[in-house]
Amino acid sequence: MTRPRIRVAAYVIRNRAVPEVLVFDHIGMPEAGTQVPAGGVKSGEELEDAVLREVAEETGLLTATVVRQIAVEGKPHPDTGQPRRTTFFFLQASAETRDAWNHHVKGDGEDAGLIFACRFLPLPLEQPLADDQDAWLGHIDPRWTTVTVDSQ
Repeated sequence: MTRPRIRVAAYVIRNRAVPEVLVFDHIGMPEAGTQVPAGGVKSGEELEDAVLREVAEETGLLTATVVRQIAVEGKPHPDTGQPRRTTFFFLQASAETRDAWNHHVKGDGEDAGLIFACRFLPLPLEQPLADDQDAWLGHIDPRWTTVTVDSQ
């Protein structure tokens, strides 16, 4: 049996008149869809440290703080089918955090060299995120559950 890849994902919430969640899109890769910061946990790394590192690496945001763990999801990778276990966290960003920016990913990870268009979206979301990453938002606040309209 293959061990699952251990991952973390972040719901970075900015509290304004309408709460908002930080998302990003890969510039030049629309097929990747809109996502929240997420990625692998390094050997020996604590989950809270990993989620803060992923937020910093993928968005450049260094001031987010961890509020609490939300859920642990065991779900295979959508493309490879490889097992993975993702721990979702609720983080807060300052209300003064800018609305949108482009972030050039540095380092030697699989995202190195990519440019991510980061922005805050009002909650609840109008559209689901890639790979159903929004599935646990309602565990922070039930009003933030993404409602999808059946197209039939």
